Amino acid sequence: MTDPRKGLSGWAAARRAVQSRLRFTSLRLRLVVVFGLVALTAAVSASAIAYWLNREAVLTRTQDAVLRDFQQEMQNRASSLPVHPTRDQLQHTAGQMANSSQRFSVLLIAQDEHGRTVTGNSDLDTFTLEDVPASLRKAVDKQQKSPGDGHAYHLYWQRIVDDDKPYLVGGAKVIGGGPTGYMLKSLEPEAKDLNSLAWSLGIATGLALIGSALLAQAAATTVLKPVHRLGIAARRLGEGKLDTRLRVSGTDELAELSRTFNRAAESLEKTVADMSAREEASRRFVADMSHELRTPLTAITAVTEVLEEELDAETGGIDPMIEPAVRLVVSETRRLNDLVENLMEVTRFDAGTARLVLDNVDIADQITACIDARAWLDAVELDAERGLMARLDPRRLDVILANLIGNALKHGGSPVRVSVREEGEELVIRVRDHGPGIPEDVLPHVFDRFYKASASRPRSEGSGLGLSIAMENAHIHGGEITAANSPEGGAVFTLRLPRDASPLVEEEMRNGNGTKGNAR
Repeated sequence: MTDPRKGLSGWAAARRAVQSRLRFTSLRLRLVVVFGLVALTAAVSASAIAYWLNREAVLTRTQDAVLRDFQQEMQNRASSLPVHPTRDQLQHTAGQMANSSQRFSVLLIAQDEHGRTVTGNSDLDTFTLEDVPASLRKAVDKQQKSPGDGHAYHLYWQRIVDDDKPYLVGGAKVIGGGPTGYMLKSLEPEAKDLNSLAWSLGIATGLALIGSALLAQAAATTVLKPVHRLGIAARRLGEGKLDTRLRVSGTDELAELSRTFNRAAESLEKTVADMSAREEASRRFVADMSHELRTPLTAITAVTEVLEEELDAETGGIDPMIEPAVRLVVSETRRLNDLVENLMEVTRFDAGTARLVLDNVDIADQITACIDARAWLDAVELDAERGLMARLDPRRLDVILANLIGNALKHGGSPVRVSVREEGEELVIRVRDHGPGIPEDVLPHVFDRFYKASASRPRSEGSGLGLSIAMENAHIHGGEITAANSPEGGAVFTLRLPRDASPLVEEEMRNGNGTKGNAR
């Protein structure tokens, strides 16, 4: 049969490991993303600059060569035509011009001797005047009023896109009279070369991104492994394993961080050991002192009981001159006895040896028994339904109730109202008095040991440990006590306890914190 504790602890360990891995993976992812963004930005910027420079260089080189060849052909062939050429002459000359080294289409336009417009096309009318942008035609036909270079007409060009294909269009007029020539050069080969360059640069950018991701992964692994080990060590240290240390290697910042962690852990271990030793010595001293005081106190208590009987005797009795002293001895002996008992109880809580002895308890009956045993029936109002059962430690519940109700009677005055309600799996017991309430600066300290609300009244009938012992008894049940002031006046102490404290006892048994005692 498998041990469910091992399965639970294994599952918790696996969950912590997954959470840890997710945390570090998140940091690893951020490092990879940062590296990737830097590499992507650099690669895209470099690729964009390289593409733009190459594009301008390729297009400018092709454009200059085509325009230079077209200008040469216009000077050599178009200028040799007559002033009023025929269509056949224009067609023949356009074909000759198109056969140049740059292989562009040519369109020649002129006026015949009758004033009609005639055209000559090297590509059998596939390149027409409609293919030439109007702005380019206007610029070509415009005569310069005061040309700086001595020519009335210039060569103009423009890049256009037709059916998603790039073209270069140029035009010029023969100076001194003659036809107007236009040329059309496809830039598709250059566009394909530029597209190939763009693909190459894109692939290079992708490879650079992948390389940066791999480098980031390697760098993240190098950085995060020590951080992961540091996280595990810090968690172990937080779990109380103060002998946890990190293996230190290297001289970098992470190694220095590991050394700092080791020094801090060593200092913490020493400090905790010293504090534990002092606390153990103090606890042992209180326990020994309380134990040693019980022997003389037993004898003194027996004597005070005899003296108290003499005080209550109707005849004889004690000399009236010493009666006040005897009464003081009796009351102080009782107070000292209560103090010793409370100190021993506090010592058991501090040592972790306090145990629950469970039983099925009727809460209303338990509260009634507590009030009746202390003769508080006339001063306490009880609002509790009978039959409300809970599995608790009756003795410790009695201690809690006695301290809360006694404190309300002593500091708040009667009537004290005790109400019991059931909220889910919890019992809620409220003890309210009708006194002046608790000062706001005192509220946070009412459960502190030996706390005095007024420094001018250091002595009181109690030991100063009652409320702190009540809180410890609530905690050992898995409950809690809170103190507040009621809006209607007076103080309200609220006790919350589970209806069944058995799981706490079973957990203590599983953790090996002692025996279950006489749990019933």
